[in-house]
Amino acid sequence: MSDRWVAVLSGGLSHEREVSLRSGRRLSAALRSAGLVVEEWDADTQLVHRLHEHRPDAVVVALHGGEGENGSVQTILEMLGVPFVGTDSRACRRAWDKPTAKAELARAGLTTPEWAVLPHATFRELGAQPVLDALVERLGLPLMLKPDQGGSALGAQVVREAAELPAAMVGCLAYGDTVLAERYVEGVEVAVAVVDGPDGPYALPPVEIVPESGVYDYTARYTAGLTDFHAPARLADKAAHAVGELAVAAHRLLGLRDVSRTDAVVAADGTVHFLEVNVSPGLTETSLLPMAVEAAGASLGEIYAGLVERAVSR
Repeated sequence: MSDRWVAVLSGGLSHEREVSLRSGRRLSAALRSAGLVVEEWDADTQLVHRLHEHRPDAVVVALHGGEGENGSVQTILEMLGVPFVGTDSRACRRAWDKPTAKAELARAGLTTPEWAVLPHATFRELGAQPVLDALVERLGLPLMLKPDQGGSALGAQVVREAAELPAAMVGCLAYGDTVLAERYVEGVEVAVAVVDGPDGPYALPPVEIVPESGVYDYTARYTAGLTDFHAPARLADKAAHAVGELAVAAHRLLGLRDVSRTDAVVAADGTVHFLEVNVSPGLTETSLLPMAVEAAGASLGEIYAGLVERAVSR
């Protein structure tokens, strides 16, 4: 595969630009170590021109947030007929919208925390306090608030007291026009990466997440030392098997491709609750997918080199 060359797309203009650049650098180094020729490209106004003038064998999407995960860049690659590693544009859109993904998986019988979706306009038109009172009455406390779209836990907050809710809602709406409010589930938080192999998708060992603050928010994700990770997770065999099954089921049901990461919580009674899925998992020094790869005794470069070959052969 030494004559195979790929373009790693990172950067872009989302709130997660810096994280994406870090992922792109790490992924590029891993692919080079596997013998591929790699160029790192920013997702900017020159992208379409580059693809026309200097077409790679394949593109690997290492974009986080916005156009990198909502299907926009994938649509361009599909229109130009450029092979790429990652989920196709239609499935990206399904996974990008968290309430849509939750609803599809709930219909299929998977367990996910009860939720409500509240657009900003609802507060303006019906009055903030009555809406918040109804939310607490319906879902109770504590609540997890997060933007209905986006990643890296930007805007995500746990609300334990009703008095905290207005400010938390404003903070969440700074990152989007709609809030997904979920009943907060106490338990062991895990992330499970899924990779497509010759025999179908398989789960890597789950990674347990133990943030110092108790909440795995943006700061806890990307500041070294603020979160402890255990790979594989400290789960009983039955629970570890269940989270793997959940992640593979989410990957299949949402039509995801090549690689994904499912976030879940294992409650005290052993029930596994689906939280959300990511079609472009982070690859930074504090990201979860590389930890899972290492726990599996595998190589990030070899896994992605294999996915490049799958993309080229499609």
